[in-house]
Amino acid sequence: MLFGLLGPPVLFHGMREGGGRSSGRYEARAIASPKTRALLAALLLDAGRVVSVESLKDALWGGEPPVSAQASLHNHITRLRRLLDDPGRLRTVPSGYVLRIDEGELDVHVFDAHVTEARAAHTGRDWRRALRECSGALALWRGAPLAGLPPEVGGYAFAQRLREARLLLLEWRYDAELALGGPRLHELVPELAALTGEYPLREVYHRQLMLALHRTGRQAEALAVHRELRTRLVGRLGIEPGPGVREAHVEVLRGAAGERDSKGPRGSDGSKGPYGSNGSNGSVEPGRPLLSPAQLPPCPSHFVGRTAVRDALHRTLTAPDPHPTAVISGMAGVGKSALALSVAHQLAKRFPDGQLHLHLHGATPGMTPLTPAQALTTLLRDLGTEPCRIPEQPEAAAALLRSLLAPTRTLLVLDDAASAAQVRPLLPGGAGCGVIVTSRSPLTALDGAARFPLAPLSDEESADLLRRASGRDGLDGTDAARLLVELTGRLPLALRVVAARLAARRALTPDALAGQLAAADTRLHHLEYDDLSVRRSLAVAHDALAASEREADRAAARTLRRIGALDLPTYGAPLLARLTGTDEHRTEAALDRLLDVALLEETAYGRYAPHDLVRDFARERAGEQDTAGSAETALHWYAAVAERVLAAIAEPGADRNDRRRPTPSRPGGHTDHVGTITPFAGAEEAFAWGDRELENVVALVARYADDPSEQRAGLVSTLTRLIFPYARRRGRVAEMEVLGQAGLRVARRLGDAAAEAYALVDLAGLHFLTGRRNDALALNDSAHSIWRRLDHPSWIHRCLNNRGRLLDALGRRTEAGEVLERSLEYARRLDDPYGEAVTHGHLGNLVEHTDPRAAIERHRRSLALGDEIGAVIVRHRAHCDIGYAHLRLGQPGAALRHFEESLRILGGHGDWHGESRTRLGLVRALRLLGREGLAARECAELLGRADARADRYTGALARHQHGLLLRERGRIGAAREEWGSALAALEGTDEQAVVRELRELLARPV
Repeated sequence: MLFGLLGPPVLFHGMREGGGRSSGRYEARAIASPKTRALLAALLLDAGRVVSVESLKDALWGGEPPVSAQASLHNHITRLRRLLDDPGRLRTVPSGYVLRIDEGELDVHVFDAHVTEARAAHTGRDWRRALRECSGALALWRGAPLAGLPPEVGGYAFAQRLREARLLLLEWRYDAELALGGPRLHELVPELAALTGEYPLREVYHRQLMLALHRTGRQAEALAVHRELRTRLVGRLGIEPGPGVREAHVEVLRGAAGERDSKGPRGSDGSKGPYGSNGSNGSVEPGRPLLSPAQLPPCPSHFVGRTAVRDALHRTLTAPDPHPTAVISGMAGVGKSALALSVAHQLAKRFPDGQLHLHLHGATPGMTPLTPAQALTTLLRDLGTEPCRIPEQPEAAAALLRSLLAPTRTLLVLDDAASAAQVRPLLPGGAGCGVIVTSRSPLTALDGAARFPLAPLSDEESADLLRRASGRDGLDGTDAARLLVELTGRLPLALRVVAARLAARRALTPDALAGQLAAADTRLHHLEYDDLSVRRSLAVAHDALAASEREADRAAARTLRRIGALDLPTYGAPLLARLTGTDEHRTEAALDRLLDVALLEETAYGRYAPHDLVRDFARERAGEQDTAGSAETALHWYAAVAERVLAAIAEPGADRNDRRRPTPSRPGGHTDHVGTITPFAGAEEAFAWGDRELENVVALVARYADDPSEQRAGLVSTLTRLIFPYARRRGRVAEMEVLGQAGLRVARRLGDAAAEAYALVDLAGLHFLTGRRNDALALNDSAHSIWRRLDHPSWIHRCLNNRGRLLDALGRRTEAGEVLERSLEYARRLDDPYGEAVTHGHLGNLVEHTDPRAAIERHRRSLALGDEIGAVIVRHRAHCDIGYAHLRLGQPGAALRHFEESLRILGGHGDWHGESRTRLGLVRALRLLGREGLAARECAELLGRADARADRYTGALARHQHGLLLRERGRIGAAREEWGSALAALEGTDEQAVVRELRELLARPV
């Protein structure tokens, strides 16, 4: 069965021959009921995806469905199923319906595939293929998409896209037919005449009609079409016809239909050549150059890589339409000029009237950028124009340049441009010319340019360049070569310096040179050789900013120095505004300038990072005083925002309240800093901030935890205490290890007992999450002793809770029960409903081993308290725990409902331990219910999330379940691999039950 939307919705049923065999032909069957047609269209618009019941009601009845809409919808679904070859195609799912459409069954999908192929063929000038694909697509068109349907069905944008695609197909088909010629040229005229009447402002059809008339001997009519179109465009829109129509007009006027495809244009007198047209008296026309320039410098030796971008540049500069300006952009030394020259030499034969090369010195050490007037004078002289005939006014000189280049096919390479304003007057107006511009800036103000941003080379390309340029064939695959590639940041300029040094000194070994480059503070010193210098190339942009008269430029230079002083993985405008002492608006303007001169990269929206060698340069420009001051500013700011994060994500209890209270080592002024930070709108926004900034926080903590300054050490202690709950909730295992160890180390060095206790509790939590329960118990007990000494009831209660939970996990259930009952008394004495709810949950988990039904009652008490105080995490975990109790009772269906509700409640609040435990239970329940496919997908999702967090413990538990799923599918070998990986990951943990089961599974014979 086939489905049609390219016209009124219709079903195509396969026709059969005698004997019941399929004939391969299809018969269209109209759908009589308007409602059924609308229903089919709504389902086909989202083929293969769930369409909600509400969406279908809207499609059938608009915003006012009748009272009986649900029943009526069911009846229409039943009728539609009867019309299908397989009623099972239309499935009912919990939230709506899904219509299964296999590949090639929906005419729109086949149409889109033809469009894609036709576009590629048209771009590549493969006219026969273009004609074939266009004809195939247009043959599917039965009329306006979704014709005859009420507007409630929607799909306006869908239908509009298809109508525009059909118009493009017609354009491409007529281009192909005009290029191929043949007897059908006469038939094109009435078809194109009809289209120009229907679309009076669509220039392409007018161009094609002009050419069809001209090539069938109707030149006067072709000129009339041009005259009418021009009158219409000028009269209505105030614009002239575009270059395509202008070219067709020239062809008609010349009376030579094939001249546009000859090797080169001819002068008005018929003489060949762009610039050497002689007048009838034999004299040279005034201002006309005599020679075809060939100025390209030699093609760069040892050019490697860039295959994809070279191909894209080649396509851009050889397209049949007027060639756009190609802008190659990127940081200093990334290989922009080398790529431009490589492509220019490849294309030289396509531009037989000459190749111009002009260095604009936009970022050349020791050189001032050329002004547009200087550049124009140089180009005009290079074209042979006498100096006395070059206009003094730049506008007039630019007009002369355009006039000289207009009838030619000339390639311009404008190297090292400073700005769009410098380049704009140099661009030719002729459709046959090509332009390649290189610049550190993407020159986004240059209209109509095709942009090709360059990144550093790949590791393989870098190693290849290093081997070729150095002449050291023995470098291939060596550790020294890999290290040199890494230390140069894969930057071609730096790699060429390294290669030159290796080539010049045969006694210099790659290992020795790598050792020199490994010291970041002197790396740039070793990346200079002869006239090659990474430092000088970078300094041009920075020094120009620093010396600029514009405040925004000077602010950009200051910002780069602050980046070097702090040296973090990435940066955002709020932090940099603090570091530079300005507001975020001005900081964003400074960052835009740094992006524009390629001293920064925007790694994600609003996140910035320098290349490694730019980082070294920025560090050089930052003084020691800048570094110390920037560190304190950053630590203050991160600690203040971390407190706002804590307030937004933590539920009522010790985390939210106690952690925000000062400890003896917290430096003064912290509260004032917090006051300057706007509170987060909610937990989701706070978590997003943490996701962006945690890498920076960890880098600062690791760097300054052992700093001799008590001020900075105290800030590190405060920051680790405030940010740790975020890291724990997100399950960032590796980062938690760094933060916890640093927090403990600095607290002990500063003699801050409360800070030490927080760090011990945090590390205990980390060990619990990673299955190291005995270690967690020891750390928790140490923290408990400190809290008892400090007489801190809320944290004594928290430690008792943790101890009970850990004892239960270690199988010491009698002790666990005693401790948890004491914890419950503490919670009630403290009037702490949140703590009481948590303890009920732990007691429920303890009871579950012997009486799952009693455990469920405990969890329901926890859930009721969570509902009462609005504690999302309590409610989410209670449903998870009830789910596990139902699993123990052998009720996977009931368990599944609670696991799903647990995840629904959690939403975006972030609780990796609870989420991972819930997802693991969900996988178990689905497996027990025989829903292996869904269980496998959920298991893969859990594995991906665990691996992203470096959580080997959770990953091992998921692999255990995945292995069971694989075994049930008969894939014993794959299952054993998963179990082996899980067992290896669980070594060193206290997860005895799963380890025991894994060993039993692996011990069984295959």
